Amino acid sequence: MAPAAPLRLGAALALLPLLAAAAQQEAAAACHQYTNRSCEECLKNVTCLWCVSSQKCMEYPVRRILPPADLCELHSARWGVCWVNFEALIIVMSVVGGMILIMLGVCCCCCCRKKNKKSDKDDERAAREREKRRVRQEERRAEMKSRHDEIRRKYGLFKEENPYAKFEN
Repeated sequence: MAPAAPLRLGAALALLPLLAAAAQQEAAAACHQYTNRSCEECLKNVTCLWCVSSQKCMEYPVRRILPPADLCELHSARWGVCWVNFEALIIVMSVVGGMILIMLGVCCCCCCRKKNKKSDKDDERAAREREKRRVRQEERRAEMKSRHDEIRRKYGLFKEENPYAKFEN
């Protein structure tokens, strides 16, 4: 029984393209039966395309994004709903897509600017704080030097300048 299982699987795989082609032909036949009826009846089947000018229901050409002009003009083609033609759909989708891209670009630019401004403010604040610390440190150094000098004078450890320096001129 084991050798027969791979043969069945191989046969099933070989038949798969034939079954798909048959299903496609059935869908096309199912679409053509709604020709000269109404758009709503035709579009109940999602694989069908309604052409208003010729009142034909045909299978949607799935290999192409848009139906070719020899099949049906874009302004007459309906798919999904009867009240939207392909021209309007293309225009609306282009406008919406363009607006989304513009909004994304604006958002990215605004975020980058805000980030740069924020980092500039942070840099300025850090520089001010560094300057304040430096000034305080210098004040403390000067205060400590004056204290040390005072203590040296008190105990006579203060080194005066060379007394003979006055006479060197």
